[in-house]
Amino acid sequence: MGKVKSFWDSYRLIIIAFIIGGFFYILTLSFFNDTQSKLIGVIAFLVTLWTNNGFHMGVVSLLPILLFPIFGLVESKDVVTNYSKTTIFLFMGGFLLAIATEKSGLHKRLATFLISIFPSTPRGILLSLMLTAGILSSILSDTTTALLMIPIAGFLTNNIDFKFRLIVGVAYASLIGGIITPIGTPPNLILMDFLESNALEPIQFATWTMMMLPLAIVMMITACEILLFGFKKKDFSLVEIDMTKKPLTLNQKKLVWMLSSLALLLALNPILKNFFDVSIDEKLTLLAFGLFLFLPKVDLLDWKEDFAKIPFAIIFLFGAGFSIAMAFQKTGLATEIANILVSFNHLPPIVLMFIIGSGVVFATELTSNTALTSIMIPIIYPFAIQSNLDPTLFMLIVAISASYAFMLPIATAPNAIAMSTGHVKTTQMIKRGFFLNIIGIAITFFIALTYWRIFI
Repeated sequence: MGKVKSFWDSYRLIIIAFIIGGFFYILTLSFFNDTQSKLIGVIAFLVTLWTNNGFHMGVVSLLPILLFPIFGLVESKDVVTNYSKTTIFLFMGGFLLAIATEKSGLHKRLATFLISIFPSTPRGILLSLMLTAGILSSILSDTTTALLMIPIAGFLTNNIDFKFRLIVGVAYASLIGGIITPIGTPPNLILMDFLESNALEPIQFATWTMMMLPLAIVMMITACEILLFGFKKKDFSLVEIDMTKKPLTLNQKKLVWMLSSLALLLALNPILKNFFDVSIDEKLTLLAFGLFLFLPKVDLLDWKEDFAKIPFAIIFLFGAGFSIAMAFQKTGLATEIANILVSFNHLPPIVLMFIIGSGVVFATELTSNTALTSIMIPIIYPFAIQSNLDPTLFMLIVAISASYAFMLPIATAPNAIAMSTGHVKTTQMIKRGFFLNIIGIAITFFIALTYWRIFI
């Protein structure tokens, strides 16, 4: 009996994933062909394992290489290519820059600087931390940003109530900051890869940033106000912080120059393309700058010590996301679902956008935003085409909405990191996250239908 119990305890989560996968396969046979239903079942199996941690995320992310060919969905050679796309190497360059930022301590200097220029009030301190996290998250992963900044947020005050607000503020800002650039978060990269794979007009780095920066600023201020609601100013207190203006170290200076050069190059790319017909490959540029960190005399990173810090599980997650998106198209499942959605195209575009965006926002609370974006974007594209709607605008709304996972600790790594501090209760996060989700949807639609129209 003990052995049976031990076996069940060990394999319970995996067995549950098998049951859910089989259930979705049988459930969808009435609506789709056998191959398409198999794909839905396999995706349900993968999403369940990503959600319940039956396997490590990296292991689950490699399973499409085995499962897609075994079930006759996609040939193995086609699946494997998704794990070596240029988009993945772009993100690898971003990880190397993140590792160098942490190693040099530049993120702490940035936080100290912003705290020194903002008023020493609850709103000022919270906003300074959130802006720091947002800036870092626009070029680093949201996970890395949260790992760098949450310990700083927890250190700043001994007041339990204010500490909770600072920690959750950093988690939210890490998610919001990710929308600012194409490399900030996986859904952005999945959209960029989809545009490239389908020969659609790409969105240049600088253009994307100009589109998203106003949205991110409004979302950041909104999140700050929601977090401060109900806080009593008499409870505000900070620990003593050394605000002495110390000079940057040599390594910090090197990194500032490299990051500034990268930002300038990416900002100039649209100008070079439009006026001089010269265009740089932004994906390879980011990887190049990541590799420059290993150059002699630069020496910001050491191969043996630092390359192993790259979170390859996240990189494999990208590969899985790209594979899911490809399988949706190759099996015709995306077109079939789009045909079903077309029956709703009599509704006004703004209503359709609201329904789709709301669905993505709340669905991403329960599953990987990478997997969700990989599933939704291939569906939204043919749906928008058949409905005579702007596909890029609709896909942008899906990608951005997938970053709005503010309610549950399991939704994103920053939320989970915030929860792991022991200073955040699930109920506290759900309450504030729910309101931020709702307001975020409204703000995004307003900006999408007005400001974004200037660019697309």
